[in-house]
Amino acid sequence: MLYYLFKYLDEAYNLPGAGLFQFSTFRAAMAIILSLAISTIYGKRIIRFLQRKQMGETIRDLGLAGQSEKAGTPTMGGLIIILATLVPVLLFAKLDNIYIILLIVTTLWMGVIGFLDDYKKKMEKNKDGLAGRYKVIGQVGLGIIVGTTMFFHSDITIKEERVDVPVSVQTEVIANQDNPRFTEEEKSLKTTIPFVKNNELDYAKLVTWINPDWAKYAWIIFIPIVILIVTAVSNAANLTDGIDGLAAGTSAIAVLTLGLFAFVSGNIIFSDYLNVMYIPRSGEMVVFITAFVGALIGFLWYNAYPAQVFMGDTGSLTIGGIIAVIAIATRKEWLIPILGGIFVMENLSVIMQVGYFKYTKKKTGEGKRIFLMSPLHHHYQKKGIHESKIVARFWIVGILLAILTIVTLKIR
Repeated sequence: MLYYLFKYLDEAYNLPGAGLFQFSTFRAAMAIILSLAISTIYGKRIIRFLQRKQMGETIRDLGLAGQSEKAGTPTMGGLIIILATLVPVLLFAKLDNIYIILLIVTTLWMGVIGFLDDYKKKMEKNKDGLAGRYKVIGQVGLGIIVGTTMFFHSDITIKEERVDVPVSVQTEVIANQDNPRFTEEEKSLKTTIPFVKNNELDYAKLVTWINPDWAKYAWIIFIPIVILIVTAVSNAANLTDGIDGLAAGTSAIAVLTLGLFAFVSGNIIFSDYLNVMYIPRSGEMVVFITAFVGALIGFLWYNAYPAQVFMGDTGSLTIGGIIAVIAIATRKEWLIPILGGIFVMENLSVIMQVGYFKYTKKKTGEGKRIFLMSPLHHHYQKKGIHESKIVARFWIVGILLAILTIVTLKIR
């Protein structure tokens, strides 16, 4: 909203300083400052409100050290993250930008699903919360919205580098995002594949190899892929939320890295220099991303060990959904296995544990386990490692994975 106000003041009255709001970098900086302020200042009030409503966590006895002390800690703290993200976005972002609209819808959509799950657990005393099928329906619904928008919306385009224009051709129009070395905007289902020289995969080719005229039906392939990514990442983030500060910290690292990709992809000069796919209007996502990172870091003020609040499914499902949509929007979804390596390990540990237990029980009549306990962070807890040390080490691994992800810009 402030973007439009100061744009008007700049154009109508030439107000000194109003032109700063035309720069996404300035608005991104303001967004992270405000989100940090909201999450740290108002976070305490939300925690007290949750305590008054008796939204304390019920802890199952899993034989983990320090587990009993967490009983009664308020959950549903994801409300802090959602509030601290949306308020700066509504104030500083271009609200008519399709990528911003998608991210706002994602935040509210997944936030509602997570809230209903937490509400049923705490207020209706239903230990299972929202039935799993309804969660999946919600995730599939979001995937359909995102996939359909990405395929059909006219503002979601890319520009490709012309092969017939010499590198030496540079003009003053580059500053206006009209580099003559790039083609006109075009609809495309191209995405980025890491570690490959010509690192672009066109989803449309999955159907056009049969018949070139079938490109308009490529949504039949693309939308299910988006649904799979949204569902997988949101569930993986949910599984990672098991000990104090783990999900929020690792997510902040991943989202900040995606913010770098959004900035580069949305800037024609940097995308040209780094040979990264140029995606017009995607740079505006940086405002949302910085607000989201600020909200996650501010939430850590209260969620770091010993946690004063848990994010609950309200936070974890929202975080996973946002990460998935940002990755898809920046055409970097195939980097998620690297960037979200912590999520992948947590998810795989559960799949492996359950699968191996069922297999051995069927074969021998007695189920065996690979890990002492799953997800993976609980395995290390069972080995006697303090949860704060586990979290710190997972953060370090997350940073290393983020660096490796960034390096993929040049390693092909």
